[in-house]
Amino acid sequence: MENDLDRKMKRLDGLLEGWSEDRFEMTPLEEVHRVPDPGRPQKPQLVPPKDLPKRGLGTPEGHAALMHSIAHIEFNAVNLALDAVYRFQDMPKAYYHDWLGVAGEESFHFQMIREHLYHLGYEYGDFTAHDGLWMTTFETDHDPLVRMALVPRTLEARGLDVTPPMIQKLRAIGDKRGVEILKILLRDEIGHVEVGTRWFRYLCEQLDLNPFKAFQDIIQTYFHGDLRGPFNYEAREQAGFSQEEIAWLKTL
Repeated sequence: MENDLDRKMKRLDGLLEGWSEDRFEMTPLEEVHRVPDPGRPQKPQLVPPKDLPKRGLGTPEGHAALMHSIAHIEFNAVNLALDAVYRFQDMPKAYYHDWLGVAGEESFHFQMIREHLYHLGYEYGDFTAHDGLWMTTFETDHDPLVRMALVPRTLEARGLDVTPPMIQKLRAIGDKRGVEILKILLRDEIGHVEVGTRWFRYLCEQLDLNPFKAFQDIIQTYFHGDLRGPFNYEAREQAGFSQEEIAWLKTL
């Protein structure tokens, strides 16, 4: 719920330190609160996705706007990883280890992109952004199975598909640092989607569900819009997508 960017990242460092020193009390809380709006700075102003201006990469402003949109995704990803830790309190200890690790990596990504934006002459908050990632997080706060299917395995997995073309575009305009950053993001996001996949499968096993069928059912019930390619099959396979799921994606 911390709104100040620097304090938020510092407090997250404190959490990670506390975890490494085994200072956590793991007894579930009596009440877990819903979080319609997590801590974030006043800017960027949030608008519906359709109201985001379309900008080409050919201008300095368009270049910065692309980096800003990635920074916004990474900032949201910090909140959603922490929410996965807070909200679902009867998971094995390894689950909390994994999601705190994801939060730490997302924070590192956010700070790298924020620094790059600064060198491009902009700050996080200078452009409008949308709230789709958090809206899905909020809508899936009732069930860890639905959360794992929709947030890491659907929304974050989309990053695996769109990052390689973005790398090509940044390379074409000579942004070497941007290319380096996106390569780090792609590598780490494969790991984050794999964490979501692993805990999704764990929950399917506990509930005696077929993971492939459960994933399809959740997409059909909860996902707004269509799952559409092109898909990065190789990265998705590294992130734990089964051959059956890959074959299904190829039919979409």
